[in-house]
Amino acid sequence: MYPMKAIVTDRGQVTIPKALRDRLGIHPRTVLEFSEENGRLIVKKVPQTDSVTQVLGCLTLNKPTDELLNEMRGNV
Repeated sequence: MYPMKAIVTDRGQVTIPKALRDRLGIHPRTVLEFSEENGRLIVKKVPQTDSVTQVLGCLTLNKPTDELLNEMRGNV
């Protein structure tokens, strides 16, 4: 990979070169995390998780779904 350059604007903004955005899958609304390490700027993509993915599998129920639904509906 060859070095790419960008200029920081007066507002502190930088445009990530398109080749890097494409290669790394950085799209609009991608969250990036910034840190500093030994005088170097480190940028990492924050893994995207939606609210469904965050709770998927968090409940452990020892009954079949149909039985639980019947209980909730009062059909016991």
